[in-house]
Amino acid sequence: MDPTNHRGPEEYDRSGEDTGRRRQSRDPLTPEFGHQAPHQFRTVQLISGDFLLTVNPVDGSEIEPCRPGEQPATPVRHTAAQRTERERATAPPVPPGPPGPRLPILERQEERERLVRLLARGRSVRLTGPAGSGRTALLNAVGDDCADLAPDGVVRLSGYKRTTTDLLYGLFEAVYRSPLHRPDREGLLALVHSIGAVVVLDDLELGGTALQELLDATPECAFLFGTTPDVAAPTADSNLEEVFLAGLGRSASIELLERVVERTLTDEEANWAGDLWFESEGLPLRFVHAGALLRQRDRLRTDPEAFDGYDDEAADAPFGRPEPVDVPLPSLGEGAAPAALLASRLSEAARDTLRFAVALGGELPHQAHLPALVGDTHADAALGELFLCGLLSPAGPRYRLAAGVLAQLEASGYGADADVRARTAAQHYAWWSGHPSVTPERAVAEADAVLASMAPLVPGDQTGQTSAAVLLARSAAPAFAAGMQWGAWEKVLRIGQEAARIAGEVAEEAYFHHELGVLALCTGNLDRARAELEASVGMRGALADKAGAVAGRRALALVADRSGEPSVIGRPPSGDEPPTGRHEDSAMPPAGVPAAMPLFPRHAEEPTTLISRQGPPAAAKGAGALGGRTAVLRGARRNLVAVGAGALLAAVLGTVVTLGATSGSEDPEGRNVTTEQPANEDDSENGLTADEPTDDPATGGGTSDGSGSPGPTGTATPSTSGTPSPGTTGPGTSPGTGTSSSGSPSDSPTQGSPSATKKPTKPQTTPPTESETPSETPTDSESPTATPSESETGTAPSMSDSASGPGEPVTASATEDGPGSPTTA
Repeated sequence: MDPTNHRGPEEYDRSGEDTGRRRQSRDPLTPEFGHQAPHQFRTVQLISGDFLLTVNPVDGSEIEPCRPGEQPATPVRHTAAQRTERERATAPPVPPGPPGPRLPILERQEERERLVRLLARGRSVRLTGPAGSGRTALLNAVGDDCADLAPDGVVRLSGYKRTTTDLLYGLFEAVYRSPLHRPDREGLLALVHSIGAVVVLDDLELGGTALQELLDATPECAFLFGTTPDVAAPTADSNLEEVFLAGLGRSASIELLERVVERTLTDEEANWAGDLWFESEGLPLRFVHAGALLRQRDRLRTDPEAFDGYDDEAADAPFGRPEPVDVPLPSLGEGAAPAALLASRLSEAARDTLRFAVALGGELPHQAHLPALVGDTHADAALGELFLCGLLSPAGPRYRLAAGVLAQLEASGYGADADVRARTAAQHYAWWSGHPSVTPERAVAEADAVLASMAPLVPGDQTGQTSAAVLLARSAAPAFAAGMQWGAWEKVLRIGQEAARIAGEVAEEAYFHHELGVLALCTGNLDRARAELEASVGMRGALADKAGAVAGRRALALVADRSGEPSVIGRPPSGDEPPTGRHEDSAMPPAGVPAAMPLFPRHAEEPTTLISRQGPPAAAKGAGALGGRTAVLRGARRNLVAVGAGALLAAVLGTVVTLGATSGSEDPEGRNVTTEQPANEDDSENGLTADEPTDDPATGGGTSDGSGSPGPTGTATPSTSGTPSPGTTGPGTSPGTGTSSSGSPSDSPTQGSPSATKKPTKPQTTPPTESETPSETPTDSESPTATPSESETGTAPSMSDSASGPGEPVTASATEDGPGSPTTA
């Protein structure tokens, strides 16, 4: 066996893999069927103002403040060569097929020279003429004459379905080079304010204050507007020059007709052209159509089979079509509305193209899409046929049906299956716009046709129409956002949101709400952004879409940061129930509610719920009368037992203090206040420690163990109760600290003994005995931990070598400030 010819086992054969790789390298759009790559999602990062926007087609766009150092550089102006290249790239494509005759501009020389003079002086002009009067041809000629007038050259824009904001951003992109950067409103106005160019703007649809806003934003530009009489007039103070464009004369109309036919007219044809001129008021477009009719007539006279389907009865004859002796001229009505007659003599692919154009409201798909839509590999040649007949007119970088053609074709039945063709176009564009090979720039150039294919589907009467619109909007929206055509982005989002609502696709509706909120945030409309994002977060929360909900909450937090208001995610079920949402920002307590009212301290991870009392209790009022004896309850969160103990302690303490304050004593503040509830260990965290009175007679304090209350002369009355006491607070000590008002610690480090107070009948005038005064320093045998009282355990703890002598029961208070102090019973 020859090893050079032996290829080994089949599983080790890699020839098929290499073939597939070579095939993919030759044609990346058609990968090998057995090894198809996963679908790639297009994620684009761009800067809008001071935001970093990440266009995410899956979960929704993410927006965040642009970090330091990531701000784009200042936009730079295009050079003259770059402007020329951009103008060539944005021009309508050259139709395939033989070129048509170059038509002159007849009887327009006076208007042409006047427009150039006005623009040279920096004046803006509004050229008004009816549809089909030759405005576009005149504008192009004037633009060529003004190429060297302005420092930024000539900028050609289309105002067809464009707003003032769209035109300002279009002017910015035509003059400045700033990839993946869309300035905010203030930055845009600052940049276009310094542009000095002659702006030729055809198909203007703005008037009044909207047009004045465009003029005010660009004081250094000279505009040449082309519009129709039905557009709103500018304001009185707009300072615009008005130039009206009328039809051609009879002789000029016949000359134009001869240029289109490229021969001299016969007397019969000249008389027919004269009647047409009287009926059409000399509109040049009518004579372009008339010339196309005469060219078709000439072809029929020389070749009867030149147009299939023109004479159906002759085609059904047994011997074929007889050679016609003469073809009559079209009637005056056919000359005035020639679209149906012209279309009937075109190819089948051209007629199908017209049906798609009617279904899209006059918008014509790019010639690259025609083979897929029509189902003919040579359907792109139909664009040349339609253009030669005068059925198309340029609109920016594309073509659309000429003026009046749409109505004529609809009257001839070309819109019978418009819904079906619009749905077909929507499905095609959904596949095309979502393909990874399609750049955002190509998708933006087809934006008008994409939007036009969605409009007939919402609301749709047939099954599946709204779903097709949702699919197209879902695919085209990220491409429009990445291409920074945000006017089209907003339109496709609005249509998609409405279609998703009708179709019941909640997930897609939440996506469109999210994108609308992000768009509103980028444009500075914070109220709309909050409403859209809250709707999106609510829908995604119901669908358990965690990734989408997180993106929405981040955008909401950014809205709250820009608006200066707390972001509330979630709403109360009803007006009577408290809010359950989480406040992203901290909120101050309402006016009139004291800060010490909340029983639970608020933490960063907890909801901002404020628990307050409707009215201050009697204990709180008494404590306020005593000069703020009650400490502010703050600290770490306690358990339920600690809460109950603290609440009971505050109530009893306030009641006793109130009784002491109203008892008529000469020195009510010097009395020892105790309770029958031992202090909880957790209270030490909140300042609820047993106070340590001083035994300095000068300060008026009692004994260090708290067993007696100081009298008027500084003496103490011993207590015989065995109940615990939280200690006393003398007039010269700080509450719960055991220090004097001067800041020095007390003489004894021990706590008060667990004894209750007994109201003294008479103050003592003699000093306490030695047995009543405990040692100032605890012995070594004392335990540092608290010992429960006899009332709690039933047994009395014993301590050796106590200051009171052996054999006497000794108890200690339970606090965490220090070891218990021995006291006498």
